[in-house]
Amino acid sequence: MSTEKVKKNSKWSSEQIKDFLINNALILIMLVLVIYVTATRPEFLKPTSLINLLSLTAAYLPVALGIAGCIVLTGTDLSAGRVVGITAVISASLLQDITAPGKMWPNLEPPPIALVLLISVLIGALIGAFNGFWVAKFKLHPFIVTLATQLIVYTFILLYMQAGESTGQAISSLTEDYREFVTGSVVGVPIGGGKTAPIPNYVWLALLLAGLMWLIWNKTTFGKNMFALGANEEAARVSGVNVFATTIIVFALAGAMYGYAGFIESARIASNTANTGANYELDAIAACVIGGVSFVGGIGSISGIVIGVLLLRLIFVALPMIGMDQNLQFAIKGGIILLACALDMRKYLEKK
Repeated sequence: MSTEKVKKNSKWSSEQIKDFLINNALILIMLVLVIYVTATRPEFLKPTSLINLLSLTAAYLPVALGIAGCIVLTGTDLSAGRVVGITAVISASLLQDITAPGKMWPNLEPPPIALVLLISVLIGALIGAFNGFWVAKFKLHPFIVTLATQLIVYTFILLYMQAGESTGQAISSLTEDYREFVTGSVVGVPIGGGKTAPIPNYVWLALLLAGLMWLIWNKTTFGKNMFALGANEEAARVSGVNVFATTIIVFALAGAMYGYAGFIESARIASNTANTGANYELDAIAACVIGGVSFVGGIGSISGIVIGVLLLRLIFVALPMIGMDQNLQFAIKGGIILLACALDMRKYLEKK
């Protein structure tokens, strides 16, 4: 009897190990790649390389934090990259230096940085609320709604880039205060020889934003309603959740995150075109599914999103170091999304 029990337990343990390996295959593959790159390219762990990794993670994190809420509601947001783009070019045009050659608005004195940040966030929130309205009111799938919004917003970007004196040229020569606020540094990491590697301010801002989103998701009634709605809309409705309002707020909050990301991206890249922010939603969706945000709805965590963004950036920093052609990155992103979604669906079917 005891022998049979031991065999049964050992069999169960082997099944648990198998499930763990399959369910976490993507993360394990990424970790193996990181270990391999670290072993073959010791410079991968140098402070400057790690800070670059953190900086890239911080740049893409706000978009992932926004789009994750849409995925929790069993949706998505294909307009994210274009919302980043329009808020980036608007921020850049408002905060061009007064002496910039080819200044878009020649007679405009740069307004306060805080005001431009607020404008960017509000524009993003309004576009997000527009998406949420169509999803909540007419029960349209977010894929269709946000695809349409993506095209509409891109049209506005093209028209805006032709306005003023820019005539479609890249918007650059931003004010020193703006660039210092975003890419400046108050803290650095010693790298030897009396030198330090600066950590950009937007890294700390991204951490604060992640903390704020954690509080919203985990400590507010809205966060509980969002997860309840994503898990089962009818059950949430019966329990008193305002489905219409919650859906709009989720998409508006996502849009606000994109607007913030556009404000940061504008100063980070310093030269903004109509293609700024293009395809950022692909990275965000991939990072979310890697981090455990489920397309079946009602499942996700801020810590998982942060890890997902970090792991994805690790991959795209590490691959060129082992000689992989960067032109393959879109195929790799597609494969990651497919594999992550397949693993997610496997877990969902097992629970059923």
